[in-house]
Parts: sequence; C-alpha cells; structure tokens
Amino acid sequence: MKQVILFIFLLSISFPVFSQKYVQDEDISALYASTKQINQFIRRFNGEEDLRGKRLYPKDKKYRNISLRKKYLKNLFDVQNYNIPSTLKTEFITDVTKAGHPLYYDFYGDNWFAELNTKFLYKGREENVILYLKIEKETGGYKWSLINVYWYGYDKLFYQKPAPEIKFIHPMSHELDFMNLHKIFERYPDKIEYYTDKNFKPDYLTLFLVDLKQGNFKFQAVTDLKFHIFQIDNWYFEIQNFNRKGDNSGWLISNLMKVPEKDKSSLIRLIKHD
Repeated sequence: MKQVILFIFLLSISFPVFSQKYVQDEDISALYASTKQINQFIRRFNGEEDLRGKRLYPKDKKYRNISLRKKYLKNLFDVQNYNIPSTLKTEFITDVTKAGHPLYYDFYGDNWFAELNTKFLYKGREENVILYLKIEKETGGYKWSLINVYWYGYDKLFYQKPAPEIKFIHPMSHELDFMNLHKIFERYPDKIEYYTDKNFKPDYLTLFLVDLKQGNFKFQAVTDLKFHIFQIDNWYFEIQNFNRKGDNSGWLISNLMKVPEKDKSSLIRLIKHD
C-alpha cells in the first residue's frame, strides 16, 4: 500500500514538471517563430538568419540558402488572412527564390514606404492623420523622412463643388492691370484653387507643417503601422504587426498582389503625392 501511495505522490510531482517543460519548449518555439522586428523580417525574407534566430553572414554556408528561404517565406504570411490564395503565395515564393535570379528585400533600397496611422489634437479636437515616410540616404548613414500626409480636413479645403461660375482669369487681364483679381479674391476665396495652373496639386505635407508650426496640431500617438513594399519585380506586398499568441505572430505579410513593373509608378505616386 505504501508503494502505491509513493508512486501516486511521485507521479503527482513529476507531471507538473513535465507539463512546465512542455510549455517552456512551446513558448521558446513561438519566440523563435515570431518575427519581432522589421529587420528580422527582412533577414528571414532574404535567408540571412537560421531557424533558431542566429544571424547569418555571407561567409556562412546557409547564407541566403534557397531551402532556408522557402521555409521562412511560408511562415511570413498572416495565415489568418484568407484573402491571399495559397496559389498566389506559392507563385510569389517561387519567384523570389528562383535559381539564378533570386529576389531580395533591401532595407536601404528604394520603393518601400512606412504608413503610420496617428492621432493628433487639431485645435483641441482629436483627429486621425496618416503619415507616409521613406528611407533616404543621409551623410554618414540613412534616415526616415516624411514624404506625404493625409488628413480629411485638407481634402475639404480643395475642389469642393459647386465650382465658381468663372473659373479662369481672362487672357487680356494684363491690359487692365489684373483689376479683375479684386472680384475673384473677394467672391471666391474658398475656391481660389480653380484659378491655378491646370497641373496644380495641393501639397498636404506643406499645409501640415504650417499647421504644426502654428501650433494647430499637437501629436498624441501612433495607433497603427504598416509598410508598402514595391521592391520585388512584378510584385507588391504589405507588412503589418500581429500581436497574438502562437508561431504566426509579429511582422507578417498582410497583403500580396501581382503588379507589373510598368504599373508600379502610378501606385507609388499615390503614396508620394507626386
């Protein structure tokens, strides 16, 4: 009887130890699988890190190894996003790991952008503002630079209908010392953009900087962040951070599209507002 009691006692203390070890191993596995930083995402995308998270360098045999890249790339997608077909993922992975012409993500390269959803106080009222940034070279290194901003308040300032009845300055106005400008500025100050050059585009970033300088905008917080990547030939993808339990977490591909190179410039112009 004593032996049975002893066996039950040993079992009761050994099972939690085994269970705890199993949980720890599971946690370590999830820790290694989670892509915690953008730099780590890029290293895994390029095959510059092993499956235990160790950085690989050009002299390492596994550096940019095709098999390693394929393993990582399969796990760099948000598996909970069913809008990216598995066939599209497979085609993408095949393209970027093609023998003789592999494609890599260059942190210091062009054509990738950060999109920040932010909260500001505008004259005391909370507003959502979207900021766009890009990496550019600076003396001695690189930096993130603001390239564009979107706020619905600026949209409301320009080209709102109805347009004024007279939308041009008469070609003979110079003979009258542009006397007609008086009427235009008096009658249509809120629609003055209709009298600008036909290629005029309002520069929201300049307006935003002026508002900041005048104290109209007060920064509160970054509420969301994603990245737009156009670097891979004939492809576009987005990266977002997924803060959740399990292996499929951290920075992951949240959107993937085939985009011919000839069509990319128009998409990039939307971000840069060129």
